[in-house]
Amino acid sequence: MELAVGASEATLRSLLGKLGSLLAEEYALIHGVRGDIQFINDELASMQCFLSNLSNSDEGHDEQTEGWMKQVRDVAYDIEDCVDDFAYSLEPDPGGNDWLTVVRRTLYQIRTWRLRHKIAGKIRELKKGAQHVGDRRSRYGVPDPKPGKKKSHLGGATGYLAAEHQETTRQLIGIMQPVGLKEMPDLEKWISFDESRKQRGVLSIVGCGGAGKTTIAMALYRKLGPQFQCRAMVTVSQKADAEVVLRDILAQVKPKASNGEQQTKHSSRAVSENKIPVVGSILSRISLPSRKPEDNAGIAGQDKLHQIKTELYKHLETNRYLLLIDDVWSSSLWQNIKNCFPDNSGGRIIVTTRFQAVAVTCSAHKDHDLVQAVEVLSGDQPKRLFQKTVSEYRCAGDSQPIQIEVPDRVWEMCGGLPLAIVTMAGLVTSKPLMNEGEWLALCNSLFPEPEKCRKPEDFMRIINYCYNDLPSDIKICSLYLSVFPKGRKVSRKRLIRRWIAEGFVREKQGLSIEDVAETCFNQLMERKIIRPVEHNINGKVKSCQVHDMVLEYIISKAAEEDFITVVGSHWSMPTRSNKVRRLSLHNSDPRRTKNVDTMNMSHVRSLTVFESLDKLHFRSLKTELVQVLDLEGCTALRESHIKVSDICKMILLKYLSLRRTDIKKLPPNICKLKNLETLDIRETEVEELPTTIGQMERINNIFGGDKRTRKTLKLPEELKETMKNLRILSGIEIVDGSTAASDLGYFTGLKKLVICRIHNSAEIFRDLLSSIQYLSGYSLQTLVINDESSDFFGTLDSMSSYPTDLRALELSGRLFKLPKWLNSLNDLVKLTLSVTALRTDNLLFLSGLNSLFSLTFSSSKKYNPAIAAIVEKNKFDSGGEIFIPAGGFSKLKLLRIFVPLLPSLNFAKKATPQLEKLELRFKMLEGLHGIDEIEMLGDVILIVDSQARGETKARVDFLKKKENPSSKYTLIVNEYHS
Repeated sequence: MELAVGASEATLRSLLGKLGSLLAEEYALIHGVRGDIQFINDELASMQCFLSNLSNSDEGHDEQTEGWMKQVRDVAYDIEDCVDDFAYSLEPDPGGNDWLTVVRRTLYQIRTWRLRHKIAGKIRELKKGAQHVGDRRSRYGVPDPKPGKKKSHLGGATGYLAAEHQETTRQLIGIMQPVGLKEMPDLEKWISFDESRKQRGVLSIVGCGGAGKTTIAMALYRKLGPQFQCRAMVTVSQKADAEVVLRDILAQVKPKASNGEQQTKHSSRAVSENKIPVVGSILSRISLPSRKPEDNAGIAGQDKLHQIKTELYKHLETNRYLLLIDDVWSSSLWQNIKNCFPDNSGGRIIVTTRFQAVAVTCSAHKDHDLVQAVEVLSGDQPKRLFQKTVSEYRCAGDSQPIQIEVPDRVWEMCGGLPLAIVTMAGLVTSKPLMNEGEWLALCNSLFPEPEKCRKPEDFMRIINYCYNDLPSDIKICSLYLSVFPKGRKVSRKRLIRRWIAEGFVREKQGLSIEDVAETCFNQLMERKIIRPVEHNINGKVKSCQVHDMVLEYIISKAAEEDFITVVGSHWSMPTRSNKVRRLSLHNSDPRRTKNVDTMNMSHVRSLTVFESLDKLHFRSLKTELVQVLDLEGCTALRESHIKVSDICKMILLKYLSLRRTDIKKLPPNICKLKNLETLDIRETEVEELPTTIGQMERINNIFGGDKRTRKTLKLPEELKETMKNLRILSGIEIVDGSTAASDLGYFTGLKKLVICRIHNSAEIFRDLLSSIQYLSGYSLQTLVINDESSDFFGTLDSMSSYPTDLRALELSGRLFKLPKWLNSLNDLVKLTLSVTALRTDNLLFLSGLNSLFSLTFSSSKKYNPAIAAIVEKNKFDSGGEIFIPAGGFSKLKLLRIFVPLLPSLNFAKKATPQLEKLELRFKMLEGLHGIDEIEMLGDVILIVDSQARGETKARVDFLKKKENPSSKYTLIVNEYHS
């Protein structure tokens, strides 16, 4: 019940803020209504204090308390709907005291009398409801909670402040080494490509939930994947659909369409939500299910599945492939898809499953298949895993791990189950002040001696305690993770922006709302509720995942609390109410979403759809209440029942993502979205914003353009005087006739500016430099200019002052020389430069940037003769070699160089002492020397053009043979298609 307490308390806190704003506004209210609103406000404030005491109480809650809690939650939801409906329906009274204003106010009151009378009736009913809930607690004797130790807002009982969790140590995700599997080297050898083993091989990794199967499979996939020409990873479950699985694999293994093809194959941009083009040829060797003539829908579905199977087989037949199919629950799924994977191209498939029978079915050929059982950890392995996990935790800005001493019982009670051990380690790092006696008491409350966590079901005791220990605001953020499907990588920024739009976080302790949201994310990561799977090149987490057993628990609690309704997921959790508040559709398959049409969606505040919209109907959706609409990656938006014109009626909308949809234009009436904070139209066909967008005064983030196709977004001039709150502006083009370069100076709140094209004009250059200088005096921290067609970079030295506070800078294009002020950016963490700047003198010039975490030299994937000519000249001027100087780049951990022709690269002794990852992409390599001297180097990744000449491939082969088995770094070689 602790979760319900936290979620309801957070709901009340958000609602109290709305009621306060409502009372502060000057509305023409029916007599007595303002007093009713004040009564509701005071009553809910008392309820919140009661709930806060419940959450801090050391004892459990009886059924009476639980029942009363649900009543509090329901009345709070109803009041919130009414308040939002109020704000939608009525505008504040016209202000002023002159005679004209008095006339307007009188006409306004006459015009809105009936509406105000209706709202007054609703508020009086809600007042009675709130009063009855309060009285009911006394009438039925719901006891007051005994006082317990008050938890801090962030950090459970640790007493940590939010500011202490605002940042985490920057790091890179390497290949995670599994614990306790002695057979790992043998598995690597078995999977590695061998010309003598042309037959397909299937490795089935079997073990109980939480035993570490996915960790082992991912380590093999990441380390050995570069040896194969194409690869894919998919997560399935007990309700897996063969079409969805195969479509996902096909989208990952097929090369993406070129720019020219993009216009005719727009839907190929999505990774897991693609529409598969029709293929005329049918391979007879692929078995297909029989058709039922009487079922047209079934025929259409089988035809589509047939097409996917055909195209997938055709592509894999000519490519060495590595596939990871995670969490297979049924043998029937494997039987349905196995014929799509050719048996004669040296392919390898890794399957993870909880069931021995499934493993045996998948790896049926003993001659070239393998079954690997994963047991729970034994001996000193649990202790080593626990200590390793705890040691990963560091305070912000601290380079050394925190040393925490706890009794052995903490990991011994986990019974060798890796997931349980890691989760307990996360709990330990959140409570460094607990003493040995308190830890022993906690362990005995979970598993009385000599009882231990023996099976996955026992793990739920641990995760239940860990969730109950979360503060209410972190708790509600964790419940929100149930929005995303199992196995889905969740973008950190997407998650944080949605939390903010939903009102789950608020400013506190001197931090902005964005900083507090980052703090919540870091807390969930430190407590191992989420786990990072990708890092940006600046060392911050890019995306995360939730273990499926943890996600199952979260979804069950979210359904119990009527917090989120999930449809089409791997777990069907019935809700306790017919009122849907937040809806997440994990699968648009009509077999899974048939109940959507019957739901009461008039209360929906958040709608998230994965995959296609074409079969979905939202008949009862009340657009006026929707605050979050996330359709990222959805196909068939233009043909769906959610029209863009309907979206423009969602006047309370705060977060709108149409990323990777087939939308081509935004209508002028999008200006009605007065509350919109985030607009994401990246990777769409939208190339220009309507002029009316300047009326959206609350917008914080505008994302447009497409990095891969180099499409840009034009802005209207009308933006300049209204968008003072704009913090991120991404993917724009600076061109005459739209927002001029000089107008950017009006956006004084900008923290990140991404410019993808600049028209070649001396006047534009001058105005843009002036705007950058001006913005640098305010909040600008990230500046990206990616333009290969103009001479803008040649004007950078003419700036009278430079952007001293930049944390990230990207200059991609014709960069003949580096700006003279560049080596003075002492806070710079991430630097990306055009390959035209790759010279020894420039490396020496940059080596004094002591905060630099990542350095990248790159060029456009598309061959540019002008850029290539500059690179060739640089090579000639430098004598054909590039030297990384000694004693510099003291904090550099990532060095990436992406260039067609890579001169001989030489690392001096004591160069880049902290370097952990070196990534080189090239068509021609002339040499690589000195990497053995880099103490911290972990991964050396060579990405070679498939059309590279023989001498380059010979040098790569020499480096592979030269690699010493005792080397600290791992050499990974991959190919790319230019």
